[in-house]
Amino acid sequence: MQKKYAFQNKMIFIILLLLLFKIDATAQNQNTPFWSNVRIGGGIGLSFGDGFFSGTLAPSAVYDLDENFSLGLGLNGTYNSSENFYTATIFGGSILALYNVIPQLQVSAEFEELFVNRNYENSQPFLDESYSTPALFLGAGFRQKNITFGVRYDALYNENKSIYASSFSPFVRVYF
Repeated sequence: MQKKYAFQNKMIFIILLLLLFKIDATAQNQNTPFWSNVRIGGGIGLSFGDGFFSGTLAPSAVYDLDENFSLGLGLNGTYNSSENFYTATIFGGSILALYNVIPQLQVSAEFEELFVNRNYENSQPFLDESYSTPALFLGAGFRQKNITFGVRYDALYNENKSIYASSFSPFVRVYF
């Protein structure tokens, strides 16, 4: 059952990626320079305290189809460690769509697939684990030029597998 679910997620990811390339090819036929419509951004996360450390690097790029609609790709790399308990490496990618309803209101959809490798220092009662986990984020935020603040909801949230503490999470999105 889990292999079938993983296969379906990979197929969704491939279809969305092909759609993005199709849109890129269409945009190039309109004599618009490709790179003038690309914006680069992402996120950096750092958390530490009382034997815990977490660092994240998540670059992304979006292609502006017009002044309201953008499509893009993102990468995610995270390292977590909790002293005398576990270490985890998390890598993945995402496909996202952004739509500016009005200049100050942005809605978004993002499909993310993460690959988690968690190793416990003392395997009792926990076992080391490696798995992939999908997320489908639907979000809304307040936009001011190239910065958006908002909240997103993971429609595929799995309490046992997600690396996120809740199905709701705040975000800050910056693109240049």
